[in-house]
Formats: sequence, structure tokens, C-alpha cells
Amino acid sequence: MPTRFSAATLTLMLAAWPLNLIATRCHAEDLTLSTALEDTKLYFTAPLRWDAEEWLYFGGAIAAIGASHEFDQRVRAHFAPGSNTPLSGQDKNSVRDALPSVALILGTGVYAGFIRDTDGYQETWRLLEAGLLSTVTGEALTYAAGRERPDGTTSPNQWRQGGDSFPSVHASAAFAIGMVFAESGNDEYRWIRRIIGYGVAGATGYIRVRDNVHWLSDTVAGAALGIATARFVLNRDESESHASLAFQPARDGWQLEYSIRTR
Repeated sequence: MPTRFSAATLTLMLAAWPLNLIATRCHAEDLTLSTALEDTKLYFTAPLRWDAEEWLYFGGAIAAIGASHEFDQRVRAHFAPGSNTPLSGQDKNSVRDALPSVALILGTGVYAGFIRDTDGYQETWRLLEAGLLSTVTGEALTYAAGRERPDGTTSPNQWRQGGDSFPSVHASAAFAIGMVFAESGNDEYRWIRRIIGYGVAGATGYIRVRDNVHWLSDTVAGAALGIATARFVLNRDESESHASLAFQPARDGWQLEYSIRTR
């Protein structure tokens, strides 16, 4: 039976702890425990509020996972050719493959602290949130799926066998963190951010397949989960309730206007 929290998950959690304290102290009015709990509740209940576009994305993700599953055996044979490939079931590079994503969080937090940038602290919080939410969700799904890794079996259809292959938690965290990094900040360095953020995400997914520790469909599923998580984090403010009170000029004087946004 595999360890439910992988070395990569623990690496991300350990990196999150000190940065969370730094960010909370520097921007305490926004980064509180109650805020984190509220965001977590909104994240796990998000499907109840999905619109047509989000359900279309979900359907497309399921289709992409299904299509990639058809190529699982072929891709494994490409990266692990021959019948003599050892079936050790050991993920020796778990921490190594998680470090680029962790570096994005650490780098953003350290730089924000160096220049004392409030927006940088907020971005660090978003990166942490995206990474942790996607990681926890990915771990739960791997437990439910129980799929064997390609370094433990030659069959891509070994589900509910106590494995921890589907989805790739590394890919889900990398895509969540990478996309938030790519789409945050101002537009002046957007192209650089996108190269770095999406580059880390894509490279992580590729390495996990190349090293024969995940099936192709594992990484596609992880990428879909990571992108969905990043979309939630980036668009979270739009889903919160905001009320405003304003005076508007009218023909015979002034008009008092009260508005509230619930999505």
C-alpha cells in the first residue's frame, strides 16, 4: 500500500509553511485563517456553481483523458522499451520533480519580501493556495483510483489495486502553480512569466512520463486538475460577494444606488 502523502507533497507543504507565515504577517488583513478556510470551502463546492463554460471545460477534460488513455501503452513502450524494464514501483525522483514548482513559490515570496511588495505577497499566497489545493485534491483522487504506475505493471488498466498513479500529483501542482504564476502580475513581463510558468508545468508532466512513473493519461488528468485549480484561484475575487453604495445624478436631483455582486 503506497504512502498517501508522497515526498513531493510533503516538500510542497514544508515550503508553504514558512512562506505562509511571512505572507500572513505582511498582509494580515487579506491573508487570514478564515480567508483560507472560506477559499477551501468555495473550491470544493465550486461544481455546484459551475456555468455552461465550466461544464464544457470539464467535458473536454474528460474527453482528453479518455483519448490519452488510448495511447498509454504505446507511450510507455516508447520510453520503457523491451520486456526487461524493471518493475520496481519506486519513484526515486519525486522530490527532484517537485522542486521547480516549489522554486516558483519560494522565488516569488523571497523577491516580494526583498522589495516589500504587497502585490507580491498576495501573489505568493495565490501560488501557495493553488499548489496546496491541487495537491490535496490530487492525493484524494489517487487514493480513490488506486491505479498502478507504469513502473509497477505493464498494463494501463490496473485500477483499484492500491496504486497512486492517477492523476499525477506532480503535474496537477505544476500546472496550478505555473498557470497562476504565468497569469499574475502586470502585462509588462507577461511573455516571460508565461514561458517560465507554462514551461515548468509542461516539463514536469513530460519528465514524469519519460521516467516511466506515470502513464500519459495520468499527466493529462493532472494538468486538467491543475488548470481548473488555477482558474479558480485567479478568478476567486469575481465569485465573492461585493456590495457598493453610490449616489448617481438624476433628472430631479440625486439617486441612491445600492448594488451587490454575488458571482
